[in-house]
Amino acid sequence: MNNIAPSADVSDRAVLGAGTKIWHLAQVREDAILGENCIVGRGAYVGTGVHIGDNTKIQNYALVYEPAKLGKGVFIGPAVVLTNDTYPRSVSPDGSLKSAHDWTPVGVTIEDGASIGARAVCVAPVTIGRWATIAAGAVVTKDVPAFALMAGVPAKRLGWVGKAGFPLREADGFWVCPETGAKYVEEENFLKEAEDNA
Repeated sequence: MNNIAPSADVSDRAVLGAGTKIWHLAQVREDAILGENCIVGRGAYVGTGVHIGDNTKIQNYALVYEPAKLGKGVFIGPAVVLTNDTYPRSVSPDGSLKSAHDWTPVGVTIEDGASIGARAVCVAPVTIGRWATIAAGAVVTKDVPAFALMAGVPAKRLGWVGKAGFPLREADGFWVCPETGAKYVEEENFLKEAEDNA
């Protein structure tokens, strides 16, 4: 069963997975698909046709514009913006008001387990790799590899994070999570889980 606040605006054409909660003043547009056990916070916006995986949290006042695609277990912090217009203009070169048909939306893709910190902006089109962490207030303008820790304007990689979200420490040729002990291997500026984690 879903829990939708009376003040939320959820289209009849939106698809909500079991256990999904939509809080006060949130808007979920037509053809949006939300997986099971998602949370859409107060005042958040989920655009037309956006796809959101299971167990994803979209915090208060975040704006997820179409055609964004969010994987499973994604965290979208308060007031995050996922843009959808590479060259935004209100008017055409002749000064006439542009309509929804005068441009082609491009989306942000966020892979499983990634976290986007409060007030960060992801400028489409970009892909945020799985389990990456984007620091609060960052502006992401380029694709982000899996497990990357990104911060700044424009965002740059400061290090690596593990699945628990903690910054990894280098030890004995591995990157190691201080919380779980899980090991990761870096190859050509990409990180992957070590085979001996099993």
